[in-house]
Amino acid sequence: MDIRLRPEWDVGPPGGPRIDASALLVLLAGVQDGGSLADAARGAGQSYRHAWGLVKRAEALFGAPLIESGRGRGSALTDLARKLIWADRRIAARLSPLLESLASELERDLERSLEPNRAVVRIDASHGFAVARLMELTHAAALPVELHYRSSLESVASLARGDCDLAGLHVPIGEFEARALRRYLRWLRPDTHCLVHVALRTQGLFVARGNPKNVGGLADLRRTDLRFVNRPEGSGTRVLTELLLEREGIAEGEVLGFDDTELTHAAVAAYIASGMADIGIGVQTAAQRFGLDFIPLLRERYFFALRIASLDQPHVQPVLALLASPASRAAIASLVGYHAAETGRVQRLDEAFDPALLP
Repeated sequence: MDIRLRPEWDVGPPGGPRIDASALLVLLAGVQDGGSLADAARGAGQSYRHAWGLVKRAEALFGAPLIESGRGRGSALTDLARKLIWADRRIAARLSPLLESLASELERDLERSLEPNRAVVRIDASHGFAVARLMELTHAAALPVELHYRSSLESVASLARGDCDLAGLHVPIGEFEARALRRYLRWLRPDTHCLVHVALRTQGLFVARGNPKNVGGLADLRRTDLRFVNRPEGSGTRVLTELLLEREGIAEGEVLGFDDTELTHAAVAAYIASGMADIGIGVQTAAQRFGLDFIPLLRERYFFALRIASLDQPHVQPVLALLASPASRAAIASLVGYHAAETGRVQRLDEAFDPALLP
């Protein structure tokens, strides 16, 4: 069973006729990519007449043009049209974790009705590109997996309560490893839990393409002309951000926009790409997908934590085998800024970390 939920929106005056904004945005994106409404209409499976009528109705509604045409130079989007496209991308980036979690829950509910005795692997993890790739592979392999997107700290706490089987967490390599790990050790125990390596990935600063504000590094977060966008409390990247600021001697109150948050790396990137902020922290893949420049800061390891006893459970073993497969390594390695040489490796806590850091 594969259920997918997507955000859709329409536009219109209160009580008046409305326009299918989703269809309009497909056309506008096609014009942006190809420079022609006719080509955009063909790509969307619409007639040119229908596409032209939809654009004209939208322009009448907004009271402003969306497409500018000129003899010999095709079609170009206006600033308003580009803002609509970016609004749609921000909506998708913000809502995708919630919709994917709801879809996963709905899938499992339906499957339980059909196969009430089938065991399900419950995964709690922050929304990330490697986790999304792995979910695609588990769906293709018809493995019973239920995914809930939560922050890293929430995920590990859920594992400790017995509310999930695998919990996603990420720990920076180097100077911050001990302090970041200490937060997770409130719930993880060396005699009870182990880790499965998912990926090595790069975290850094997101800035607009071409770095128009000449951001050089973290110290620039003191600047009053830079608007920052943060991650929510409890997320691994928020933990990392706080550690980085402390190292630089930057108080949270000095950072313009410190309390403005977006749920995912992709949402942070979309926020900056749309011009609503100037700088953020996240993984390189998000910067690449939204056309941003990226300033590397450090690398970190992403793991799934699980109970040692779960290693022998029949419903968990196929998921672990898939994670260790060449297909999983190839899928993760294809992500910009991700490395998958150790993907699927199972380690005790004292193998993954210096035993002196453990209780």
